[in-house]
Amino acid sequence: MAIKAVAFDVFGTLVHIERPTRPFRKLVRLLHEAGRPRQRDDGVRAMSNPIDLRQAASLFGGVVSDADLNALEAELREEIQSISLFADATPTLLALRKRGIKVALCSNLAAPYGPPVLDLLPIRPDFCAWSYEAGAVKPQAEIYQYLCDGIACRPDEVLMIGDTIEADMIGPRKFGIHGYHLDRHAATSKSADSVQSLSDVLTLMAARH
Repeated sequence: MAIKAVAFDVFGTLVHIERPTRPFRKLVRLLHEAGRPRQRDDGVRAMSNPIDLRQAASLFGGVVSDADLNALEAELREEIQSISLFADATPTLLALRKRGIKVALCSNLAAPYGPPVLDLLPIRPDFCAWSYEAGAVKPQAEIYQYLCDGIACRPDEVLMIGDTIEADMIGPRKFGIHGYHLDRHAATSKSADSVQSLSDVLTLMAARH
């Protein structure tokens, strides 16, 4: 089956954060220090709802001062400003668009991070399966269904690549998507299931046509 679309994870795959401040994680810690127990699904709730930091604080419950929230928002702005594209992102995205292949994003992230990522890309994706809009996170099947519906493709027509094995390779493959693990730090490609660069996507595409 020919590949009609390529879906990319975002952070660690297309872009990286040069100065991470992790404000959502700090919010949970502040709430915990104020007496709110940590919940196992805190991260999932933050990423599967279209909310900002203040709305996350309200959703989680607990007490955090306005001064602390202001500081976290400043750290969030600083973190977002430090997002940059990996060198292999632009040529790969442009090559896929030139070939008429649909380009999608499929990423677990909090709502404030989506628009700044789009501003960095050299093309406008055909669809963005953001976890906060899908109401689900990878590797939940619902987000892969949301992705396929959004690009009007069957799972076996989609190739996905990302830097997290469970979310970007195993989860997609269970759903029927051709998932591959991006391991930028590998000295050599460890298996047929992994690649070292986004440019390898073009090789994978050629092998499946």
